[in-house]
Amino acid sequence: MRKLLIFTWLLLPVGAAAYHYGPGQERVREDAAAAQVALAQAHVREAREVAAKEGDAAARGLWSEAERTLSEAIAALPAERTSELRRLRLERAKAQMFISKLPEARTELEGLLGELESDASADPALVLDTRDALANAQYYTTWLLRLEGAAPEEWEREIDASRQNYKLVAESLLAEGDGDGAARAQESLESSIRLARMDIKDLQGLPLPSQ
Repeated sequence: MRKLLIFTWLLLPVGAAAYHYGPGQERVREDAAAAQVALAQAHVREAREVAAKEGDAAARGLWSEAERTLSEAIAALPAERTSELRRLRLERAKAQMFISKLPEARTELEGLLGELESDASADPALVLDTRDALANAQYYTTWLLRLEGAAPEEWEREIDASRQNYKLVAESLLAEGDGDGAARAQESLESSIRLARMDIKDLQGLPLPSQ
């Protein structure tokens, strides 16, 4: 009995090492990823709060920090955490629109929406949120293209896509019984129509819209 106890005692470090270099390391990675995600989410909340109270310019540094921490969280999460990764990618694209990274945001949102639409198990709310964010990116892109003197055939493609996405969001939210959300999407749709019809001289006299 004594020999068995000694043998068992001697095996304890071996078992601890096996856990540390096996499941233990996986747990460490999961904890680190969870901490990074929580940090990124905190930065997003702070940026939104400051933007709501003081304006987009005041929150620019916070949005930049949010984008950085979101990128780190995306890198930390395992590839199989698909749903979480998609949500983080969406939030990162939203942050990028506040820090002069509109082209990157638009490209990410377009790719993300394609992924979601081809996945029958995707969260419908995430699909709608992504579509709405893409419509916003297309709207802002149209505004900038027009100010830069782009040819109508170039910016008209953008604003047409924006209108279509806003319309789909409004219709989907209305069908779900979300009247307030549908009304907001309808307002955005009407704004996109006004942008397409606005004379360039009138557009040049307006401040860039809040993103």
